[in-house]
Amino acid sequence: MTTAIHPVDERLPAAKLGVLGLQHVLVMYAGAIAVPLIVGRALKLSPEQVAMLISADLFCCGLVTLIQSLGATQWFGIKLPVMMGVTFASVAPMVAMANTNPGALGAQMIFGAIIGAGIVSILIAPVVSRMLRFFPPVVTGTIIAVIGISLMRIGINWIFGNPFGPTAPSIVNPDHAKWLADVTAAANAAGSTVPAVPKGLAIVGSVPNPKYAPLANIGIAALVLVSILMISKFFKGFISNISVLLGIVIGGVVAAAMGMMSFDKVGSAAWFGFVPPFQFGAPVFDPILILTMTLVMIVVMIESTGMFLALGEMTDKKIDQKALSAGLRTDGLGTLIGGIFNTFPYTSFSQNVGLVGVTGVKSRFVCVAGGLILIVLGLIPKMASLVEALPTFVLGGAGLVMFGMVVATGIRILSNVDFKNNRHNLFVVAVSIGIGMIPLIAPNFKQWMPHNIHPLIESGILLASISAVILNLFFNGAKEDTQANIAAAKQNESH
Repeated sequence: MTTAIHPVDERLPAAKLGVLGLQHVLVMYAGAIAVPLIVGRALKLSPEQVAMLISADLFCCGLVTLIQSLGATQWFGIKLPVMMGVTFASVAPMVAMANTNPGALGAQMIFGAIIGAGIVSILIAPVVSRMLRFFPPVVTGTIIAVIGISLMRIGINWIFGNPFGPTAPSIVNPDHAKWLADVTAAANAAGSTVPAVPKGLAIVGSVPNPKYAPLANIGIAALVLVSILMISKFFKGFISNISVLLGIVIGGVVAAAMGMMSFDKVGSAAWFGFVPPFQFGAPVFDPILILTMTLVMIVVMIESTGMFLALGEMTDKKIDQKALSAGLRTDGLGTLIGGIFNTFPYTSFSQNVGLVGVTGVKSRFVCVAGGLILIVLGLIPKMASLVEALPTFVLGGAGLVMFGMVVATGIRILSNVDFKNNRHNLFVVAVSIGIGMIPLIAPNFKQWMPHNIHPLIESGILLASISAVILNLFFNGAKEDTQANIAAAKQNESH
């Protein structure tokens, strides 16, 4: 008598596993590399260091995917077809930390916060698995929409240039700069009667910067965007699923043909290399930063809970409390591993959950194959250097789609919320989005508040999350509706 093998545990032929695993990798690749690019450049790291972050990210993506889909002891791994990747929800607080402390110190603070949040997440995973009632679709939809809106600023700045620094809209008039230098020199001369120049005096840029929003950059970003839209419309299935990746490739080819992309670093990069842990030095453990990242991880794990339940329904695999806790612990373990290996918080990638539904292939060993492919890619520094060499305006065209899809996903989740018979839901969404926009519109609102709480309040995502949870409790209480959360998770196709 033979025991029937559940489709989730089915071992497919090696060739088929490889092709299907590669498909999962290509679907998630553009989203996986976006976060190290964003954070690395916010930290003002060198191209080599940013490439190292990308390699570390791909390696950890594969490693954590293996743990989640294969399972590691009874405590870790939900043993479902899950691909793990860096969550966009963590980007805003990490960029805020990077802007405050660029360079190696900022990296140490970010990775310290990630390691701390990973440890806390492992410990609280069983508790979080029971908190789903506090995150109905009206809350999760609002949070995801605010995540997308917050990230959109990054995509737009990729196209045109950052508001500060070498690509700022305006630069200092050279004549004005020379005058200030002459006055400073005269004031510092021996026996001078010229008053000393006040400390910190600077001249505001007033001359249009030719490096800001050049038409060639905008044209290539537009080409990337149009390419993604055309591929999505006129192709189906696998090709349509990797439209963002193909759009980036098209933009990169055009940029290289126009001499706007340098391959010097790619040529000098090694074919094989392992990223050692703590590349930037010992992590810095700041309690406030750890709390900030822990709040992000709670939101991420709540989203993962809905995702796991939805995936359980799609694969006809019952997800009990024990399995759910093991899956959420792996989110925490992946985040801990990420902090150690110079990368970021991890969660299940929902676009790959959607791919399970599209292909109908339920075997978790497909994602095991995808994880192995990611590990190999993470051990090839030349591949990471090629990604880092992409000009930001190429990524900006894709960023509008990637980040805009996050906003659209939040809207889709909210579309199933009852606004007609429960007008209180309107207040939850309206007020929470408004509060989430405060750091985006008025980033200096916190200047008179205690400096220690700045990391906690400068993320619109965290402010919106706290607001949505509290307002929902105030108006609607804590009613558990698992089916509503599953339906919302099935609609969540983008991080």
